[in-house]
Amino acid sequence: MNYWESIWSKFVEWIEGFAPRLIGAILLLVVGWWLASLLCKAIRRAMQRGKADSGIISFVYSICKVTLQVIVVISAAAQLGVNVSSIIAAVGATGVTLGLALKDSLANLASGMLLIINKPFHVGDYLETENLQGTVSKIEMTFTTLTTFDNKTITIPNSRLTANNIVNYSAMDTRRLDLTYTVGYQDDLSKVKELISRLITENDKILKQPEPIVAIGEHQASGIAVVAKVWCKKDDYWPAYYEMQEKVKLEFDAQGITIPYNQMDVHLVPPSEQTDEPGNSSPSTGHTRSA
Repeated sequence: MNYWESIWSKFVEWIEGFAPRLIGAILLLVVGWWLASLLCKAIRRAMQRGKADSGIISFVYSICKVTLQVIVVISAAAQLGVNVSSIIAAVGATGVTLGLALKDSLANLASGMLLIINKPFHVGDYLETENLQGTVSKIEMTFTTLTTFDNKTITIPNSRLTANNIVNYSAMDTRRLDLTYTVGYQDDLSKVKELISRLITENDKILKQPEPIVAIGEHQASGIAVVAKVWCKKDDYWPAYYEMQEKVKLEFDAQGITIPYNQMDVHLVPPSEQTDEPGNSSPSTGHTRSA
């Protein structure tokens, strides 16, 4: 009986010494978990009232929640007398191992953080990168999704976006539309410029300021290139382009202005002018000229 009484006495002493720490750890875990959740929700509501980007809100909320919950768990373990230093060291070693195994995913994660913080583009912007074009439909932590005009989905790792050049066609409210029309050398250039300027003035999708430019661009082999540089709203870029292309063609036809194309002029030499020089195997064709 003395033996069992001694064991029971030691057990009671251990309970009496451990119970306060256990109760404190449970209270710390419950209250701390609740406070962490409450604080993260308050931060999310504050960012929503500030009209922050949805991607930033989601990212900050998840990071804040995980960080605070880890702190609460470590604090509760310390309350129980657990050696926290060894736990942190083990977690660090595990993190290094996972980092080496998941370096590409971590690079995409870090790039996603940079995209969310720097905000070079937003959902709905039209981008071009690495010869890929599309409208941004989703910005995730590891990848970004583009949707093309023909409704294809392009998934791009975020690390590729931070390492390569990005052309954001939606960053500005207006865009310059560059148009080129080729006319024949025999056409009246003043009339051509006046015609194009009139069509530009009549087009309500083209802005009056900055002032449109219509000028002679280049002397080409088959004709003269007339360029028109105009400005429009970014949403009117393609409608204005298609409308100008159609109206200019119809107006050129109505005014008798030629649109040249690559051609070849063949000159025939009469048989009486042919020579008997070696290598002249054609009795009728003298020379050709391409334009």
